[in-house]
Amino acid sequence: MLEIITEQGSARTGKLKINNKEVETPFFMPVVTKGAAKFINNKELEQIGSDAIICNGFILSVKPGLNVLRKMGGIHKFINYKGAVFTDSGGFQMYSDKLLEKTTDEGIHFKEPFHGSKLLITPEKDMEMQNTIGSDAAMCLDDMPLYGSDKKRIQESVLKTIKWAKRCKKHHDEIKDKQLLFGIIQGGTYPDLREFCARGIVALDFDGYAFGGLAIGEPPEETFKAVEAAIKFVPKEKPRYLMGVGTPELILEAVSMGVDCFDSRYPTMTARNGTMFTGKGQINIDKKEFEYDEKPIDEECECFTCKNFTRAYLHHLTRLNEPTGHTLKTIHNVSWMQEFMRRIRESIKQGKFEEYKKRFLEKFT
Repeated sequence: MLEIITEQGSARTGKLKINNKEVETPFFMPVVTKGAAKFINNKELEQIGSDAIICNGFILSVKPGLNVLRKMGGIHKFINYKGAVFTDSGGFQMYSDKLLEKTTDEGIHFKEPFHGSKLLITPEKDMEMQNTIGSDAAMCLDDMPLYGSDKKRIQESVLKTIKWAKRCKKHHDEIKDKQLLFGIIQGGTYPDLREFCARGIVALDFDGYAFGGLAIGEPPEETFKAVEAAIKFVPKEKPRYLMGVGTPELILEAVSMGVDCFDSRYPTMTARNGTMFTGKGQINIDKKEFEYDEKPIDEECECFTCKNFTRAYLHHLTRLNEPTGHTLKTIHNVSWMQEFMRRIRESIKQGKFEEYKKRFLEKFT
């Protein structure tokens, strides 16, 4: 499933093979929550090198609904996307203050966001839901406490996450077709709880392993202490997924620790707010300094936006809150991120990852 090609220290490149699809690692997945990313369509995602995306399994199960997805032949046909599709359990949404009612050993009790209906999602129901959607890789249902929760709450979360993972694995083994299943390691920012959870989840022998409950407000150093405490227990031959991380600096650090897979809404969300990625750092195209700027967003970028439009034009569209501007900015940020990942892979293959990382961080201010 994961063929490791090159290693430099803990950083590695490889090929993740799923259902006749191949994704080079390390890779970044744009967030396509409802089957569509904001201001960029799925064919454009393919064209700019997004070989994998992540959708929200829970949201899709409610709208358009499992019956629609079943009748339409699954998520790939429904959204017309040929790459690998990951789905998460939707736990992040379930745990919002407005939706969550309670968690029990049975599952998560909450109100769905569209009609306010009360629902119970169990590990078994979650596996059936993601299997019906037809994603290439599914995530276990986990208990994800919010950042700032006390250690007692985190301990309860870890125990529940392991219990639910066992039930997910058992049920998934009974119903799965060719779908991979990732176990999720929780534990907050407590290294001892991350280690305990990693040992418990890895013992269940999943297809891949994700580090969840991070990048939700904690300082970066706490993020990496948590990853470091857990990653040493994850088998080398299994893919490692750091959920919710999408800033270049954090991705570089995580890759150096041996992480293979990332997702975040950060590139698309910041694009809508006018924040553009460049090799010299991020710029806010809304600022007046770009009003007469004839340069592209990034002179080294080969994306559609940079080949055809100036900073001045994008500044103009941003000031007007023009949808075309959001599209062009999103195309740039997602394209830039995919090129960034490609350069990371190439630097590892050439044995120059640490040099690339140092050089990038010196320029990206």
